Amino acid sequence: MTGSFQGFGLDGKVALVTGGSRGLGREMIVAFAEAGADVVVTSRKLEACEKVAAEVRERTGRRAIAVASHVADWAAQGGLVDRVYDEFGRLDVLVNNAGLSPLYPSLDTVSEELFDKVIGVNLKGPFRLTALAGARMVADGGGSIINISSIAAWRPGTTELPYAAAKAGLHALTQGFAQALGPTVRVNAIMPGAFLTDVSTHWDMEATEKKLARYPLQRAGRPHEIVGAALFLASEASSFTTGAILAVDGGRTAQ
Repeated sequence: MTGSFQGFGLDGKVALVTGGSRGLGREMIVAFAEAGADVVVTSRKLEACEKVAAEVRERTGRRAIAVASHVADWAAQGGLVDRVYDEFGRLDVLVNNAGLSPLYPSLDTVSEELFDKVIGVNLKGPFRLTALAGARMVADGGGSIINISSIAAWRPGTTELPYAAAKAGLHALTQGFAQALGPTVRVNAIMPGAFLTDVSTHWDMEATEKKLARYPLQRAGRPHEIVGAALFLASEASSFTTGAILAVDGGRTAQ
């Protein structure tokens, strides 16, 4: 047997996570720092980002900065990437995690404003940030980009249809950018199922539990359970993986 396993470490790497101040984004930020990376926490609310960055510095001793940025703002993404390079001189891991799925009473009541907002955060923003960061990564000789999708992309429901369409588009971006940025930059997606984050506090839990009982693992995911997949795709452990859609959904899409 030739070669050696490179493992899940991120020593000396720099990672940027959008929507990094809460939920799955926060879990990935902390995990990357614990694996040895310096991190950039970004979302629209600077105070929330600063809180997570301070926690990371205290907990891991890694460098962590907070940057306020709205992912749907096309022009702002260049400034975000520049800030990362000004602070660290490099970017090795980008996670397009920020997401938005507003509720609506019926499909015919979906406004153009709501539709554009959902597409902006879930599809337009990741396209622009991946294009800009990916070009810099290629010039620097490599990197890993991870898109956080949703099982809604494969199992769309009527209550989240614009969101599902945007996430299906994110799958197309994942596979298209994998071709455009290869062979040095890898682009993959994690497709989570139901996770118990702050968003789940708005769910009808009785109905949700009945639905989850039909799935193989019969429960929702806990936030820390995203970490293994994220570390795999961010690190050299996935050195021969690009253009992949990795379901982390308790078996939902296996049905």
